[in-house]
Amino acid sequence: MTIESILSIFLGIGLAASVGFRVFVPLFILSLAAHFQVWELNESWQWIGSISAVVVFGVATFIEIIAYYIPFIDNLLDTIAVPLAAIAGTAIMVSTAIDLNPVFTWALAIIAGGGTAAVIAGTTSATRLASTSTTAGFANPVVSTMETGTSLVLSIVSIFLPIVAIILVCVICFVVFKFYRKFKTAKA
Repeated sequence: MTIESILSIFLGIGLAASVGFRVFVPLFILSLAAHFQVWELNESWQWIGSISAVVVFGVATFIEIIAYYIPFIDNLLDTIAVPLAAIAGTAIMVSTAIDLNPVFTWALAIIAGGGTAAVIAGTTSATRLASTSTTAGFANPVVSTMETGTSLVLSIVSIFLPIVAIILVCVICFVVFKFYRKFKTAKA
């Protein structure tokens, strides 16, 4: 395994974690990076860098960000966010994996890409639900802004500094684990 392969795995995991906060932000950032040839994608996924993909992901990103600021719609989006995040996280991981055996690529994509995205998306959904129930939804715009900001920063860091991104993902997963344990304890 080359250093390029390892960095591509770090990139994929960083972007997959970012998908857990916003589905389309990391896809848009990856699309821009591929379009401007900042990052090389897996051969069969190079369409992500096409101008039409940049436009579609850009529009989808804009709509997703705005929709999370609309009461009720934000909670509705959370109901579909987890499965969408798992799919997008898997796709991102596959698209960024370079020079790897296809079996290893898909196993890694499903477990690390889809799994990371789904876990983070599930936690953000629980956070919004807690925000809605404790503040009658008044804090939801703050939660949405934090999620969008985290997704944007993590996506950009993943593209330009994949080693730093994997460290950030570990920190985020640690925080998610602590939040989950606290939430489970409070629920019991």
